[in-house]
Amino acid sequence: MLQAMKEQKRRVRWTKKTVLLLVPFLITLALVSFHVVASLAQEPQTQTPSTRTAGDLIAASIAVGLSGIGAGIAIYGSTSAGMAAAVERPELTTWVLVFAGLGEGIAIYGLVVAIMILGKL
Repeated sequence: MLQAMKEQKRRVRWTKKTVLLLVPFLITLALVSFHVVASLAQEPQTQTPSTRTAGDLIAASIAVGLSGIGAGIAIYGSTSAGMAAAVERPELTTWVLVFAGLGEGIAIYGLVVAIMILGKL
């Protein structure tokens, strides 16, 4: 009986939330993979510096998207903990704003990287 309980804990439980988060990711990954394979199967074209490929656009969107998600997580963590601390010690309010600004910097870095990718600098 104890062995059956241990084995049940080892099994992965697929909840509805997990499936709802995983399915769009897998669909997007499949579509991007098919697009990359299809573009590689075509004949090579001469590329001018102003021409943007699908890979450039995907890389720029990933840079902005992931940095935005990271900034959201950073701001959420710093401001929720900071406001809880500011309730006890009001002089910490300035530091909460500083840490929130540092979290926003992550999103700006992602935007700068995307501009560099699209500008081919």
